[in-house]
Amino acid sequence: MDQIRVKICGLPDKAHVEAAVTAGAAYLGFVFFAKSPRHLEIADAARLALDVPPGVAKVALTVNATDAELDAITGAVPLDMLQLHGTESPDRVAEVRARYGLPVMKAVGVAGPEDLAALDAYGRVADQLLVDAKPPKGAALPGGNGLAFDWRLVAKKYWPCPWMLAGGLTPLNVAEAIRLTGARQVDVSSGVESAPGVKDAELIRAFIAAARGAVPA
Repeated sequence: MDQIRVKICGLPDKAHVEAAVTAGAAYLGFVFFAKSPRHLEIADAARLALDVPPGVAKVALTVNATDAELDAITGAVPLDMLQLHGTESPDRVAEVRARYGLPVMKAVGVAGPEDLAALDAYGRVADQLLVDAKPPKGAALPGGNGLAFDWRLVAKKYWPCPWMLAGGLTPLNVAEAIRLTGARQVDVSSGVESAPGVKDAELIRAFIAAARGAVPA
């Protein structure tokens, strides 16, 4: 059976990049969104990305970024994937994918059954889907809020492209989330932090161990 693939998002420094890589993360997420406590300057992200070994995907998380912003990020940071975490339309996802020649992961917030149709639409234009908890009304951040959703909504669902489960995952609940949904990939940010934007190496290790030891139903 293939191992569960884990993305650690919002990494702030070399020590936590190393902790995630050593623990077996398949993806590392770098956040480019000024309102987030996990925001990185482009030069800092470029330095971190250069230390990532081959085989671990480097992902840039952006929110409604303009072409100019994406040009600056992709021109300086060696990346393997772009993550669009805003209100980008399917057309915009396709446009970004064509312009930059990088795989695109589109985050889609889920709170109820009415949100599932968007996953089909985005799944036809993105390379991957990030199925996340929909942020509450008025939230400053589109993700990383530590909120979960009813995982039964996406249990045993299949979309036109691979998907990753996110939203409120922690070392204590990730195995159950995988069991309930059948997810083969999971993403965590706030669930491995001791404070907003402050990653904890022990929590990173515990999360990856719990995820990789889980058995999807």
